[in-house]
Amino acid sequence: MYEYAIAWDWLTFAMRWLHVITAIAWIGSSFYFVALDLGLKKRPDLPVGAYGEEWQVHGGGFYHIQKYLVAPSNMPEHLIWFKWESYVTWLSGFGMLCMVYYAGADLYLIDPNVLDVSKTTAIAISLASIGFGWLAYDTICKSPAGRDNTKLMVLLYFILVGMAWGYTQLFTGRAAFLHLGAFTATIMSANVFFIIIPNQKIVVADLIAGRTPDAKYGVIAKQRSTHNNYLTLPVLFLMLSNHYPLAFGTQYNWIIASLVFLMGVTIRHYFNTRHADKGNPTWTWLATALLFIVIMWLSTVPKILSGDEEAKVSAAQQPFVTAEAFPKVRDTVLGRCSMCHAKEPGWEGLVVPPKGVTLETDGEIAAHAREIYLQAGRSHAMPPANVTGISDEERKLLVAWYETVVKGEKVQ
Repeated sequence: MYEYAIAWDWLTFAMRWLHVITAIAWIGSSFYFVALDLGLKKRPDLPVGAYGEEWQVHGGGFYHIQKYLVAPSNMPEHLIWFKWESYVTWLSGFGMLCMVYYAGADLYLIDPNVLDVSKTTAIAISLASIGFGWLAYDTICKSPAGRDNTKLMVLLYFILVGMAWGYTQLFTGRAAFLHLGAFTATIMSANVFFIIIPNQKIVVADLIAGRTPDAKYGVIAKQRSTHNNYLTLPVLFLMLSNHYPLAFGTQYNWIIASLVFLMGVTIRHYFNTRHADKGNPTWTWLATALLFIVIMWLSTVPKILSGDEEAKVSAAQQPFVTAEAFPKVRDTVLGRCSMCHAKEPGWEGLVVPPKGVTLETDGEIAAHAREIYLQAGRSHAMPPANVTGISDEERKLLVAWYETVVKGEKVQ
């Protein structure tokens, strides 16, 4: 059974790798086509129906690209569809959500001091909230307000701010940021799956049937693609934030997340304006820097706690605390790990515990038993460079403690 922890860790690594690879492909193609679209040049002798063209050079060759605003007069023999990058990114991301936050709900998803619910309830809330995001966004886009892009983006921003606050009232700070990223990424991928690709298929079907495609389908797809362009950078920040507790583990984490969306807008506005050859809005860099400074300042505001409550121990974690070897394990963890993994780290240069993990109480040690086993027992990843001098005997103790508890045996 304990080998399952190792296999599971490798499977999550593989899923994370797949997620990163497909995300790079999706974001890369998205950014490329937005830049291409904005940089198109018009000339008098373009083919009938062509909106603009652009010459590019890359990899030792020249590329001549033309865009048709609705569609060409004849259906091309070979047509490349850009969709699987989006689909697999979402599917692998959802796989990560299931493997890390649903399978490890007691540790990563549920914070009893925020909302003490069962794993089933927490997972149901998670799924419902992600589904709500797409339904709310799509409804607004199809409403009269959706005809005004500025009004639409403002409404979407207020929804995102509300969800940022709401998630921090439901889950751990780390899970709140991850869910806000999943909430937004689902909107983006659903735009591709439910709007952009179906609209393109309608145009293709009209061409094959000899009908003149309706321009409205391209306009709608273009609107959704633009939204995706402005949401990309905040999603990347939220997905990376789980490594930085100063982002997710502070009092005003929901405000930090809200400001990150504004940073995404200012950064993309700069590049989109430059690509469209409409000026050089350098003010966006100042605005972005000021927003980032505010974020850093917000992360320094101490979180007001109601008291020094002992972390609750779940039924699944109880055997790790009651094991006969636990006093020795606790002494090892407190002596070798807690100078960094503490609410107020004693290690010079650390202001917050790495990844927000604290190992000061019996409950916290039990909650992170699997991570202790993998990071400091089966591997030598922790402590980094063995700076606290943990011995081989102590590592064997950690391994024996975890493996015997998992197997249901008695550990001395």
